Amino acid sequence: MRSAELIEVWRGGQRESLHCGDAVVCDSKGLIEAWGRPGQIVFPRSSCKMIQALPLIESGAADAAGLSDRHLALACASHSGARIHVDAVGNWLAGLDMGEADLRCGCHMPRDADENRRLTCGNEQPSQIHNNCSGKHAGFLTLNRHLRGGAEYVDPDHPVQQAVKAAFEEVTGEISPGHGIDGCSAPNWSCSLAGLGRAMASFANPGDDRRGRAMRRLTEAMRAHPALVAGEGRACTILMRAMGGRVAAKTGAEAVFVAILPDPGLGVALKVTDGGMRAAEAAITALLVHLGALDGNDPAVGTFLTDPIRNWRGMAIGEMRTAPGFPA
Repeated sequence: MRSAELIEVWRGGQRESLHCGDAVVCDSKGLIEAWGRPGQIVFPRSSCKMIQALPLIESGAADAAGLSDRHLALACASHSGARIHVDAVGNWLAGLDMGEADLRCGCHMPRDADENRRLTCGNEQPSQIHNNCSGKHAGFLTLNRHLRGGAEYVDPDHPVQQAVKAAFEEVTGEISPGHGIDGCSAPNWSCSLAGLGRAMASFANPGDDRRGRAMRRLTEAMRAHPALVAGEGRACTILMRAMGGRVAAKTGAEAVFVAILPDPGLGVALKVTDGGMRAAEAAITALLVHLGALDGNDPAVGTFLTDPIRNWRGMAIGEMRTAPGFPA
């Protein structure tokens, strides 16, 4: 079985580019729709941060630290490093009597234009709090303090990461074949795309047990605070706002995207083979319209899929479109 043709780019009446990939839609019973290879093994990257945050709540660490929904949204975030993110994570760490030096995520310039400009013009270097994963790492530190683990909480054998692995395997319903090291230095456990979709469906259909309550809290936090999960101008934030908080959506590096749809009880996962994020954003948009979660006339659909491609003079010179058969 091959990956499916998902997104096309057209110019001058000719197909210029083609993005292939794999996508699944699952409910509480399993796979209900698929394109390409549902059994393809993938690294979920940052799309699985809500899974990585489960032990934070299930252990009692979140409640012991008095974490709010805003903290939980940041624990699931790949944020832009805007002041809203940097200040919130900094205050979170201060509340733990910790600081930037306790993080193990590394530094990069923020994606947020205003904060990037402030650092550049002030000749300042970014800190680890600017890292898009600093909220996740603040969650790891909160859990680590509760578990009384060592400082190197990103080591795969550390109690924090072993708790994450256990939760990951349980909600995907698979034994992970292995892990890679993510951009933020934490291990990222692999699974099948179908397993990732099943995990998202479990978040969409949470039970009343401890895990179900943790899933519900994380999903509701993401839906309530889309700006904390990503940032202004970002696909996750724009799409969640467009759907009025009914859906939680999360991207991951190398063109992974997931969505949690509580109302119909569905989970979505997709991966674009070439790692092209423009195609992942277009594909998740198409699937959300297909599933009735997103109005096809909403401006967000134009932003990521149907608006003309324009050149530097503003001329409409091409378009993106879904490939025939996707979504069916």
